[in-house]
Amino acid sequence: MIFVTLGTQDKHFPRLLEAVERLEVNEEIIAQVGSTKFKSDKIKIFDYLNSEDFEKYINNARVIISHAGVGTILKGVQLGKKMIVAARMKKYGEHVNDHQMQILDNFSSEGYILPLYDFDKLQELLDIEFVPNKFVSNNVNFRKKLFEEINKEKDNESSKSIN
Repeated sequence: MIFVTLGTQDKHFPRLLEAVERLEVNEEIIAQVGSTKFKSDKIKIFDYLNSEDFEKYINNARVIISHAGVGTILKGVQLGKKMIVAARMKKYGEHVNDHQMQILDNFSSEGYILPLYDFDKLQELLDIEFVPNKFVSNNVNFRKKLFEEINKEKDNESSKSIN
């Protein structure tokens, strides 16, 4: 199953749904579209999902196609899901600025997601094998570095007392 999520804010994103509509797949496509108005015979569309249904769909998805919202990306990456992510763009009236492009670039450069820059390439991204890098939060990195520093300090103190 392919799960498409556009978030719950009042920002429209029909461009992504149009690309999903063009996919040639033999599996169910379920989409949570928020305020985006879109009709499809191919996609099972929900405006909004309660948290239980959202969790069910995101957990059962083979692939997640999403807007570049941090919450959704983090959820998918933490589950180890193949995620294809597209940024809403100011020039299309999809958002007030292009901050989602920065989010897309950051998560992509870390190997967590497949970025969708050209919507005509969605089928290609869907067809390739992709296993995301294991997500490590900044909190985990911070704790690791802190423990390394503490252990270095302890080692230095131990070597001073031996000498």
